[in-house]
Amino acid sequence: MSLIDKAKNFLGLDIKEDKYALVDDPIFGKVAKAKAPDKWVRSTCGYCGVGCGMYIGVKNGEAVYSKGDPLHPVNMGTLCPKGLSEHKMVRADNRIPAPLLKKNGVLTSVSWEEVFTHTSDAFKRIQAEHGKGAVAVISTGQLLTEEFYALGKFTQLGLETNNYDGNTTLCMASAVMGYKQTFGSDGPTGCYEDFSKADVILLIGANIADNHPILKLHIAKNKKETGKKPTLIVVDPRKSKTSQMADIFVPLAPRSDLALLNGLCYIIMEQGWEDEKFIKERTNGYKEFRKHIIKNYPPQEVANITGIEVKELYNLAKVYATADKAMSAWTMGVNQSSIGTDTVSAICNLALITGNLGKEGASPMSITGQCNAMGTREFGFTSSIPGYRNYASTSDRQAFADIINVPVDLVPNKRGYAYPQIIDAINRGEIKALWVVATNPLVSYPDQNSLREALKKLDILVVQDAFMSDTAEIADVVFSAATWSEKEGCYTNSERRCNYAKKAIDPLGETKSDLDIVLDFSKYFEGKHALLFKDIESPQDIFEEIKQVSKGQLCDYSGMSYELIEELGGIQWPCNDHAPKGTKRLYSEEMPCPTQDGTAKLLPLDWIPLSEMQCKGLPLILNTGRTVEQFHTRTKTGTIGILDALAPEAWVDLSPKDAAKLKVKSGDRIAISGNRGKVEDVIVKVSETVREGNIFVPFHFNEQLINNITIPEFDPKSFEPNYKQCAVQLHSEAVPEGIVYEEVEISGYLEGVKVYEEEVLVDEKVKSSS
Repeated sequence: MSLIDKAKNFLGLDIKEDKYALVDDPIFGKVAKAKAPDKWVRSTCGYCGVGCGMYIGVKNGEAVYSKGDPLHPVNMGTLCPKGLSEHKMVRADNRIPAPLLKKNGVLTSVSWEEVFTHTSDAFKRIQAEHGKGAVAVISTGQLLTEEFYALGKFTQLGLETNNYDGNTTLCMASAVMGYKQTFGSDGPTGCYEDFSKADVILLIGANIADNHPILKLHIAKNKKETGKKPTLIVVDPRKSKTSQMADIFVPLAPRSDLALLNGLCYIIMEQGWEDEKFIKERTNGYKEFRKHIIKNYPPQEVANITGIEVKELYNLAKVYATADKAMSAWTMGVNQSSIGTDTVSAICNLALITGNLGKEGASPMSITGQCNAMGTREFGFTSSIPGYRNYASTSDRQAFADIINVPVDLVPNKRGYAYPQIIDAINRGEIKALWVVATNPLVSYPDQNSLREALKKLDILVVQDAFMSDTAEIADVVFSAATWSEKEGCYTNSERRCNYAKKAIDPLGETKSDLDIVLDFSKYFEGKHALLFKDIESPQDIFEEIKQVSKGQLCDYSGMSYELIEELGGIQWPCNDHAPKGTKRLYSEEMPCPTQDGTAKLLPLDWIPLSEMQCKGLPLILNTGRTVEQFHTRTKTGTIGILDALAPEAWVDLSPKDAAKLKVKSGDRIAISGNRGKVEDVIVKVSETVREGNIFVPFHFNEQLINNITIPEFDPKSFEPNYKQCAVQLHSEAVPEGIVYEEVEISGYLEGVKVYEEEVLVDEKVKSSS
């Protein structure tokens, strides 16, 4: 800078008018002159499952702006911090501009022909030597629906392996299985409008203020819609940001939510608050359900388990059961548990006995984690044949084969290994090749010791990603993928709304869309491209096939088109001739459940205590979760300056009493250890959000990798991991040996369970197996 410029700055004469100048924009009013877009492209956010509509500002062929779509019914023009900075992700420093192949131990840029030839040869050799199932694929919740369909179709019918699953098993599988065992099919029953229509909103294990902040807008609309504020109940062991919005906060003991739900059902039936007409006409199994609840979940026993006083249990039951319209919603606090599936069905039980299903403001609704976790559930070939068909059903298999014109013998007659089973099979030597698509297990998987041993045993590890993730760094092959804004297709959000995401700019370097990668790779397997993708040239061609596959099914897309989706701001399935603009809610009086008799099942379900509780040397319980600034393993958000500045590293929320025992204050550093590993150098945040004996750590960060400690335990029905609770110790410089409790009392299913310094008394029957 010249002396004259320095003088101008000092005197305040140069205020950098050009740098900070604004210009008028025809859509958004004032925008920065330096990056005023040449055009705006209407699209959908590619982060979480809320499904916000947005505009991408494009200047000189690059994404320079992200703005909320003011006309979109989901977000009404607003975006969270991640959405507002999403354009910065597209050309981030960790993008992979070309395919890579490991040569002499180093990942080296090569042509697509070389990388496809190398990988296809390896897959063919492995399958010839070890069988078709020796190749496995782990996918994601972040591809477009058309890409999920193509990937699953090629994996199952092209590679002919059914060892295929998504990382959605780590977040949404329990919701899927819970819905299936209660209603006969997957599919969220309600919609966001229910937040604005309900008299009571029950949030269970759902910190929407951090994880799905736009949903707060729909709750805020409620007073305008109904004329009165709804009663917001938040059930969470941690005093989260969402709990601070609550009218009633229920700080239950960790992982005791299923017992709480059963206890509320007991009180409702005891007091005669149930909806007898609804139960008789639209449910089955009530007699056995009532007998089970009355025998096993009296209020005092539930109070012992949950830590919630009997008087408060009665108050909660009354508030929920006597409301005209009660909505319940949940996220990972429920799903990520070894009893997650049954907890989901317990939430549904509570809704069913009170008649809160299929009407405005009344539904049990899961909130999805990733932008298109629903898309992979509907059409991704993981836990079901596309269109919610059953692998075990001969008629379902034949119907699907007929629609897509393939031999029925190609369609698997059972689901293959789920995600954790794939890792176990690699460790047994059964699976030799793994293709990982847009996920980063070296940060996200709970059993890091088992995972890292497994990856070392592979003959070949293929990673398909837009970003150089931790897992891509150790891959033998990297398929470099295009990302959000560089391709087109659909995402389905938490309320079954199919949204259109437009292509705004060209893909980076030599990258290809995930759809094009699958289509091109399939050509290296004799006859497979012609059989599976003969007439497929674009995402819209795939979408048309999806419409045929889904016609007449619950997740019916047959009445949709890209044009209509864009016009309406998304369409909620089923959409067909009977519902040409979509369907807001499932299972109204006119829509029976897809069960044998058309009714929902009331299921007798049991709470099971933690298999790993506080004991000598491990006196605290760890809870993990997210923060609003970061997304998953930070491959998308870690290089975005503003987000990284707001949340650059992991921290541990620590109660003031536990901080005093460790002689630490906010800003100090401690270590966290458990039975499986240790995490060093974690910054302390002394907080009243956690109770004594409990800590919280976000899972996003690879440098303070909390999944080195989380328990390798999975729901036996959904295979979803129990991320949320395990026993740990803390170590500070002042107290390196850690916290010592003389005695810790824990309420348990077995009356009077206590954990002492010397031993932990845990009945073997309550230990979940992985």
